[in-house]
Amino acid sequence: MNIPANLKYTKDHEWISLDGEIATIGITDFAQKELGDIVYVEVETLDQKLAKDEVFGTVEAVKTVSDLFLPVAGEIIEFNDALESTPEIVNTDPYGKGWMVKVKVSNVSDMNELLSSDDYKALIGA
Repeated sequence: MNIPANLKYTKDHEWISLDGEIATIGITDFAQKELGDIVYVEVETLDQKLAKDEVFGTVEAVKTVSDLFLPVAGEIIEFNDALESTPEIVNTDPYGKGWMVKVKVSNVSDMNELLSSDDYKALIGA
């Protein structure tokens, strides 16, 4: 199970990396394995300001549809357009090319409430 130490995690299985005030967000390796083959990623919140833990989109797999929760408050400034034609890259590269959105973070201190890689490993029993 790939759980990079340089990222933060949520109990809902999103990961986040922060560069200044811009965060990149996706779902974890664990989440994509649990979902199975991802066939569609929908984000209709582009250019919207959302609160922490608010739903910013959905990911659809062959078996189920799952909500995506924003780990920090902020404005959705970019959607990974590659997911429109090749959503399966979330399965093959969840921490790289399979990122989902970029967010201009409203409150960087929200990051302090997220899980470390060790905390996330404990949560999923890895």
